[in-house]
Amino acid sequence: MASSITVLLWNKANKEGLFPIAIRIIKDRKPSYIYLGHYISKEQWNSVEKCVRKSHPNSVRLNNLIRAKLAEITDKSIELETNKTQVSSQTIKRTIRPKAESTVFFQADLYIQRLEADRKYNRHSADKPRVKKLKTFLKHDIPFSELTIPLLKRYKAWLKAEYKMSERTAVNHLVVVRSIFSQAIDEKACDAKYYPFGKGKIQIKFPDSLKVGGTSEDVAAIEKLDLSEFPDLNHARNIWLFSFYFAGMRVSDVFRLKWADFQNGRLFYAMGKNNKGDSLKVPDKAQRIIDQYASQQDETGLVFPELKGLDSLDDPFTVQMRIKTKLKAVNDDLKEVAKKAGVTKKISMHISRHTFGNISGDTIPVQMLQKLYRHSTVTTTIGYQSSFINKSADDALDAVIGK
Repeated sequence: MASSITVLLWNKANKEGLFPIAIRIIKDRKPSYIYLGHYISKEQWNSVEKCVRKSHPNSVRLNNLIRAKLAEITDKSIELETNKTQVSSQTIKRTIRPKAESTVFFQADLYIQRLEADRKYNRHSADKPRVKKLKTFLKHDIPFSELTIPLLKRYKAWLKAEYKMSERTAVNHLVVVRSIFSQAIDEKACDAKYYPFGKGKIQIKFPDSLKVGGTSEDVAAIEKLDLSEFPDLNHARNIWLFSFYFAGMRVSDVFRLKWADFQNGRLFYAMGKNNKGDSLKVPDKAQRIIDQYASQQDETGLVFPELKGLDSLDDPFTVQMRIKTKLKAVNDDLKEVAKKAGVTKKISMHISRHTFGNISGDTIPVQMLQKLYRHSTVTTTIGYQSSFINKSADDALDAVIGK
């Protein structure tokens, strides 16, 4: 007996009061159901024509999906019945229904779970809300074949309109989608032919960002500020200046410093981002800062208090979580420090690195800056420092229009 295949609206609603669209397969009087992953209200379903009414905003897309799935199931049913004498409705269903692993929501959740399992706290913290926004936009889980170029362009436009995102922030969200797509392909959960990124498709291109650093006058004002009555602000000022004195040392590296890293007037440390190690002379100004913490030495061996109290510094996820929390507190205090010092520019821990770059300008050879910044390549240093080298461009402008 041939299979009976029809589309219908299932009679049990979800918690939002919407009903799933399903395809019923009856073989030898035994039914099986394939759910398409989309939910609508009863008023939006035409039970006679067995299609979504035009009142639904995505009626055309949903009806195209229904027709395509009906054709696929019918073809597969005929193929199976041609090659086998005994075919059940469950057999047809198993050959048609996509595995859960092949859907966007499943792979997105797996992506976040793996970031946590790999103890990559910073990426986990940043990408988890990005995945949530993707789910909000899509509303329902879909196969990767439906995550098309036009849909992703609408997603980017929606992010900018709904959240007032900058171009760079919106691109960061697309990077997460690209990572999820690549993971699905690696997992054999998606055919590479559906990959929407690359030449002639959606290209990930970050806009140039303007780096703004403080001036030597800003640094002097912060150094001279009397914060003896404000210990929290004084500590935030110390952290910022210490980072600046070591060419804008990253805050995660500052927080991890131990007393053992200081030997014979030099600081020995490996930068956490690329594990690039070296040593630098400890300037007198930096020495005066760490002297303030000498009485606080304990079994942790840490110079600064931010990571003290953790059970272990070997768990990167826990350490990065603590760093993020403490960094916010330091940056909040730095806003008040800047206000008291009369500095109008934004002051944060990241700005200490930009400030060093701005003050050094083109006065330090790029090879030496590469060493100070701990960049892996001189090209990275040139790109970074280009935001702060203005003299040549200014001289060229003066040569044409005069001073």
